[in-house]
Amino acid sequence: MQEELNLVQRARQGDQEAFTRLYELNFDKIFRYVVMKIRNQAEAEDMTQQVFVKAYESIGAYRSQGIPFSTWLFRIAHNQMVDYVRKQSKKQTIPLDESLPIEDDCDVEHEVETKIEMEKVMIATQQLTKAQREVISLRFAGGLSITEAAKTMRKSEGAVKALQHSAILALRKTLLAGDKGGNQQTV
Repeated sequence: MQEELNLVQRARQGDQEAFTRLYELNFDKIFRYVVMKIRNQAEAEDMTQQVFVKAYESIGAYRSQGIPFSTWLFRIAHNQMVDYVRKQSKKQTIPLDESLPIEDDCDVEHEVETKIEMEKVMIATQQLTKAQREVISLRFAGGLSITEAAKTMRKSEGAVKALQHSAILALRKTLLAGDKGGNQQTV
């Protein structure tokens, strides 16, 4: 936390290397959060870049007040996604992510199965409440702790734990109900 505060202070004074380091420390978790929410890899890459452009432009407005810099970035990302969803709601559909990185070229079948399972989970998350989806995205895609997710959502830690618990139960129920082959999914 102290290193982050030092980097933010330096970035606020115009130190581009400090902002670059903040970018490097936070890009992956912001990207995972965004791509899980909007389910389009290309759009998520663009949106994540926009999050950091907005953060760079308004870093002078950031005030720690015990809230990590990443929490501020997640709020910017959330606002970007709200705008994106508003624009997309005028269109017919939001496409599912077209690709998952293949780590082992020899195991294409495993990668296809993984992609199918991820799509099932993404579809199942649409059955959750908005707050449950937000908790799942922040905790598992964004990699935030309960405390960080609570600060980002402006809820108590107990409320976030309860939302996470109910979301996991609902996902498990949805995935088990959708499993027609008798194979049980675990979430």
